Amino acid sequence: MPIIVALDAMGGDHGPKVVVPAALAALALYPQLSIILVGDDAIIRSFLRRKTYDPKRLSIHPSTQVVAMDEAPAQALRTKKDSSMRVMLNLVKQGQAHACVSAGNTGALLATARFVLKTLAGVDRPALIGLMPTIVDRKTMVRVLDLGANIESTPEHLFQFAVMGHIVASAIDGVKNPRIALLNIGEEEIKGNETIKKAAALFLKQKAFNYIGFIEANDLYMGKADVIVCDGFIGNIALKSSEGTAKMIMQFFKQTFSSSWLLRLALPLLLPSLSKIKKYFDPARYNGASFLGLNGIVIKSHGNADLKAFKTAIAQALLQAEQAVPQQIASQVESILTQMHQPKSLLEN
Repeated sequence: MPIIVALDAMGGDHGPKVVVPAALAALALYPQLSIILVGDDAIIRSFLRRKTYDPKRLSIHPSTQVVAMDEAPAQALRTKKDSSMRVMLNLVKQGQAHACVSAGNTGALLATARFVLKTLAGVDRPALIGLMPTIVDRKTMVRVLDLGANIESTPEHLFQFAVMGHIVASAIDGVKNPRIALLNIGEEEIKGNETIKKAAALFLKQKAFNYIGFIEANDLYMGKADVIVCDGFIGNIALKSSEGTAKMIMQFFKQTFSSSWLLRLALPLLLPSLSKIKKYFDPARYNGASFLGLNGIVIKSHGNADLKAFKTAIAQALLQAEQAVPQQIASQVESILTQMHQPKSLLEN
């Protein structure tokens, strides 16, 4: 069965300049994929001019508005009902698309997605989940959530995030009995604030997933866990710090080689190894975070994503649609979380 993915063609720092060629590249790579480009019809067609594509697999759904990157989420929700972002989400809601991708305003995307799609039964808040590399090997990655959808979270919210992360790691990454850890300032039981301590107590009382305890930020990339759970404030800082560190390392390599004629002479010999390092740290390889817990698949791309990065986000949407991730979460989360409606008894016993 073909998988249809709707794209916010106007969102992000580059809009159709990146989204349209990324869509064409994804269509060439995935024969089961069809794409709906949502946005200004004339502008989108100008980027499709002299391009070869199958009109049965690539279509345009016009919209008249665009959500600005610095626009307040409430304003976007209230006044931009025909934005490319809103129309894209409506297509998922109406069943015309199996998933959607946007590089637009994160806050507006979350607010509009919650309004249009609603959360799954048993899930209070959606969480943003993404991939990070590990030192184990180039194929082994760790899922981290929440990466910024919720600045503050209760122990019950963190438990819900863990359940959803467990399902994604199992369904998408193929990890059997994934190891779940809570991000904390130490591994000892006495460390952390009250929210983390109560979440840990709650995790220990459940048999829904394989909880392995606390993990520190310096172990994010060590491969000690398959899913790492935290609130959105901490998760977003961890994500941005990781991206900044990767940029610093790559810049250090450039400066080092440009400052030494001896290293420049050795560059042809070192180039294969340096290419591997660059690919490992390339943020495009990890682009495409997902809002879990919604009645639909919503992938958030980096706002400044290039063609390669946006294509990766499309691939994430395709994979989640093929694995029916929201349906898997819905089927498991209700039975697992029914007791979460009595959180006091769980936390006080």
